Amino acid sequence: MAFTIFRQDDVEWIPRDDESGRTVARLSDSMTQSRANIWRYPPGARGKRHLDRAQEEVFVVLDGELTVDLGEPPERHALERGSVLVVERGTILQLRNAGDEELVLFIYGAPPEQGGADFFDDVPY
Repeated sequence: MAFTIFRQDDVEWIPRDDESGRTVARLSDSMTQSRANIWRYPPGARGKRHLDRAQEEVFVVLDGELTVDLGEPPERHALERGSVLVVERGTILQLRNAGDEELVLFIYGAPPEQGGADFFDDVPY
C-alpha cells in the first residue's frame, strides 16, 4: 500500500515564477495517474487564460472567492468557499482573485499530462 499525507503546517509553498504572487503546494509529485495541487492567490492575482487539450480539471474553493472567466466569449462567475467547478478539456478559462482576501484552491486534473494547453489574451478586469 502506498500513500502520502500532506499536513497543512508541513506543505512547502513554492512561488510561481510569473510575478503573479501565486504560490503552489505541489501534491502532484506524489501522484502517477492524475495531478493535484493547492494554490494560493493573493488579492488581484490571476492565472493565464488557457485551454487545456489534455486534462479535465476540478477546482475546489477552500478559502476566499474564486472569480473565473469560462468559454469564448468569456462568461464570468464568482464562486464562494466550498464551491466546486468542473471544467471539461477544451474549455477556455482564466482564474483570478478579485477579492480583498487570499484565495486558496485545490486543483485536480486527469490525465496527468502537462504541456497540452493553448494560451490566450487575458480577460479585462
